[in-house]
Amino acid sequence: MLIDHWPLLGLRVRTSRLELRLPTEDELAELADVAAQGVHEPGRRPFLTPWTDLPPAERARETLRRHWSRRGTWTPQDWTLDLAVFVDGRPVGVQEMEARNFGILREVGTASWLGLGHQGQGIGREMRSAVLHLAFAGLGAHEATTSSFTDNAAPLRVSDKLGYRPDGIARDVLHGSAVVSRRLRLTRDRWELTDRPEVTLSGLAPCLREFGLDQPEQV
Repeated sequence: MLIDHWPLLGLRVRTSRLELRLPTEDELAELADVAAQGVHEPGRRPFLTPWTDLPPAERARETLRRHWSRRGTWTPQDWTLDLAVFVDGRPVGVQEMEARNFGILREVGTASWLGLGHQGQGIGREMRSAVLHLAFAGLGAHEATTSSFTDNAAPLRVSDKLGYRPDGIARDVLHGSAVVSRRLRLTRDRWELTDRPEVTLSGLAPCLREFGLDQPEQV
């Protein structure tokens, strides 16, 4: 079976109302439809990679391309986990977690998007909490990082509530203009002190080598 060769297909991260996992191909198509319907208000540009500026059909295709590309280029030393976020069995967004040389550095980065019709319900904070549990409790991470544009208030509020602290700024170019992002960092010690939902993990043990952990004792 495919899961025997790609155990990440069996990984599940659950809260009381959310399930995070790799989608099936049919679920990926549904997720692409969510992206096509919009992930932020028109005229806003909250992401450094401007894939959401595309017309709806191209947004959907880019969702597929990004997901397939990250599966196809995965190595234990360089990976990006694109977890679909499900509410009542339907995909509503994506929670990403990525790392380079995780087995040595024990550091992950996170990013996410959520369908416009599902925002304002606390899902964004809950899905980040879930993936941080996977990182810290499941994989033994030491630190987690994220970044947001300085004027992107919603994810900055989530980061603050989850215990992140300032880690400098980054300056980039988007559509020919300079943009500034706030870099944020969460240590394991601060994560352990935060108020967070109960999270359960299943199917993780067979995946450890894929994350760059040779033995379960490394976690």
